[in-house]
Amino acid sequence: MPQISPLVAGDPTQLGSFRLTGRIGEGGQGIVYLGVSDQGERAAIKLLHVKFTGDTIARSRFARELKAAQRVASFCTARVIEADLDGNTPYIASEYIDGRPLREIVETDGPLSGTVLDRLAIGTATALTAIHHAAIVHRDFKPDNVLIAADGPRVVDFGIARIIDSTGTITSRAIGTPAYMAPEQIAGDDVGPYTDVFSWGATIAYAATGRAVFDGNSIAVVLNRILNHEVDVSMMPEPLRGVVRSALAKSAADRPSADQILLRLLGQPETAGASTAVLSQGVQVASDDTTPFSRVTVTDKPTSGGAPGGPTRESGEAHAGVPDAASRHTGGDVPGPGPQNATSGHTGGGVAAHGALSVPDGPGSLTVPPAGQAPVPAGRRRTGRWIALAVVILLIAAAAVLTVLNGWHRLAFGADPGPGPSTGADAGKLPPASLVDRVAQTGRITIGVKGDLPGIGLQNGESFDGFDVELARRIAAALQAKDVSVVRVSRGDRAEALASGKVDLVVATYSIDPGEKVQFAGPYYVAHRDILVRQGSGIDTLADLRGKRICAPNSPSVGDVQDRVAVEPVPAPDYGECMNLLRGGGVDAVPGEDLILAGFAGRESIRYKVLGVKLSNERYAVGIRQGDLKTCKAVSGVIADLYRDKTMKRLLTRYFGKVDFAPEQKVPAMEPCR
Repeated sequence: MPQISPLVAGDPTQLGSFRLTGRIGEGGQGIVYLGVSDQGERAAIKLLHVKFTGDTIARSRFARELKAAQRVASFCTARVIEADLDGNTPYIASEYIDGRPLREIVETDGPLSGTVLDRLAIGTATALTAIHHAAIVHRDFKPDNVLIAADGPRVVDFGIARIIDSTGTITSRAIGTPAYMAPEQIAGDDVGPYTDVFSWGATIAYAATGRAVFDGNSIAVVLNRILNHEVDVSMMPEPLRGVVRSALAKSAADRPSADQILLRLLGQPETAGASTAVLSQGVQVASDDTTPFSRVTVTDKPTSGGAPGGPTRESGEAHAGVPDAASRHTGGDVPGPGPQNATSGHTGGGVAAHGALSVPDGPGSLTVPPAGQAPVPAGRRRTGRWIALAVVILLIAAAAVLTVLNGWHRLAFGADPGPGPSTGADAGKLPPASLVDRVAQTGRITIGVKGDLPGIGLQNGESFDGFDVELARRIAAALQAKDVSVVRVSRGDRAEALASGKVDLVVATYSIDPGEKVQFAGPYYVAHRDILVRQGSGIDTLADLRGKRICAPNSPSVGDVQDRVAVEPVPAPDYGECMNLLRGGGVDAVPGEDLILAGFAGRESIRYKVLGVKLSNERYAVGIRQGDLKTCKAVSGVIADLYRDKTMKRLLTRYFGKVDFAPEQKVPAMEPCR
C-alpha cells in the first residue's frame, strides 16, 4: 500500500471540502496529499506547486489534466471528486486508490501469470477503452500508472493526457516514459489511441516477464529496441499472447483498438465497439478474484468450411467471422487489425453466431459462452446435457403447477419477459441475475418515474415527459435496451417496485438513503433545498425573507428556512397550491428542492427565480435492485458520461431554462456501489 508521510511545515491543512492528513508523493507539477471529507471519503489531492501558481502555462496544463480526467468514465480508472483551478491554490481531488503500483508488485513478487495476469490485462484494457471513448489519449501508460487495488487494477494519472482533435490524432513532441513509448512518439509523428495500445502491450509484457521489454543501459538503446526489437511473448497463453503481440506492432495501422483488445479478451464478437455493458463486464471480471477465469486455446485446425485458424465446432453449428488466411498475419494468434477496423465484423478467432466459442472435446477443452455464463469443460458436456434436460423438464413441470395454483403470469426477474413461454435454444434458462445481462439478452427494460412533477416527471395519459424521463431513456439506450417501458411510481412504493421486479430501475428524484433496501447508482443530480420567489420581488437573499410569508407544504424545507430566519408560514396541501399562492400574492416565497421548484415554475407565464441559498443537499440517484453491483457501476458510468459530454447541461436547460436558476452541472461524486 502507498506510504503516507506526515505533513510538513508550510503544507496546507484543508483544500476544499477535504482535511489533509498526509503526503502521498511529489512530482514535477506538484504535491499529492491524502485528504478526508466530512463524510469520511478519502481522496488523492494534487496541489499545483507554489512556484507554478503564477505561471499561466502551468495552470493551463493543470486545467487540461482536469478536463481530461473528468471526461473519462470511471471504469477501472480513478474518478475526479472535486477541483478548483481558479483559487490561489489550484488542486484536483481524485478518488483515492488504496493499492500498490504494478511496478512495485512485479519487482517485489515477480512476474504475473494465470488468472492474475488475465485480470490485469482485462482491467487495464477496460480502463483504456473508457479513456479512448472520452476522446482522450493517456500518453504515459506504464506500470507506475497502474495501481492494483482490492477491487482490481486502476489506471491513474492523466497529467500529460491530451484531448484528441477532429482528425483523431495529436501532433506532439516525444513525451512519456522512454521504455513504454510507441515508435510514432519517438519519430515525432502524430500520436493517437493506437499509441496507448502499444504502451499497454509493453506494460502487460512487463507484468508477464518481470522486466521492461525495451530496456537498455541508455535512452538510445531503449529507443532503438522500440523501433527494431520484436518482443518475445511466448510465455503468455492465448488469446493474450496474440493480443499483446498485435498491440506491439511497429506500425500503428497494424494494432487493434482498445475496444478490440477488450472484446477479444472477453471472448466477445467485434462487430461493434465495446458497449457500456461490455465495459461493465470488464470491470466485473477484473475485480472478481473468487471466480476462475478460463482460457480458450484457438487451434489452427481447418474447420469443416475449410477456413484455417478457427476452432473446430460440433454439430455443424453456424459460426460467424472465422478469419481467412489473409487476416491471420500473426501466425495463428488472435489477429490485430488496425484501429479503424472495429466495426469490420471480424470476430477474432471464430466466435459462434450465438455468442459462444467452442473447441474440440479433449483434456482441458472448454466452451466460452456469452457474457454472464460460465465455461463448461467439454468432457462433461454429453452427461451434462442429459442432466440439464431432466432439470429443464422438472422446472417446466413446476412452473406449470405454480401457474395453475397461483395464477402467476410471469416467472422471471425484473421486467416481464414477454408473452408466452421461452422456446428454442433459450427454453429452461433462468434469467441473468444482473440487469445489464438481462437487457443484453432480452433488449427490454422497465423504468419507474414520478408522474406528478412538472419538468421532472409528469404523466399525460399514457405518456411521460420531463428531465427524469429523458434521463431514464438515455440510460436505457446506453445499456442497449431496445424496448423501454416507463411506468409511474410513488415515493411510498418505489422500493417495493424494485424488490418485486415491477420495475428494473427507478429515476424519480430518489434521494440516497442508507436506510433504503435498494442499490443506488449516481447521484444523477445534487439538488439543494432552496427558495423560489418572483423575479423583481426584491427578495435576493435569505435575510430578505425576514417577516415574509412562505408557503408551508409538508416539506422539511420549511423548517430549514425557519431555522435561519423569522418567517410566517402559510399552510398548503401541495406545491401546486403553493404556486397558486405565489402567483396571486398570497405568499412571498416557496421553499423546496431546487429542481422541483424550477419544474413547477417553468410552466408559468410569470418569471421566477431560485435564490441559490442551498440550505442542504439532496443527492438524486437511480434506484436499482439491491445487490446488483454490475448494473450500479454501469449506470454510474453512464451518468458520468452524460455530464462530461454536456448532455446533462442541455437537458437541464431544456426543462428548466425559463427559470432564473443555476443548476449543478459538474460531475457529482458517485456513490460507491456496494
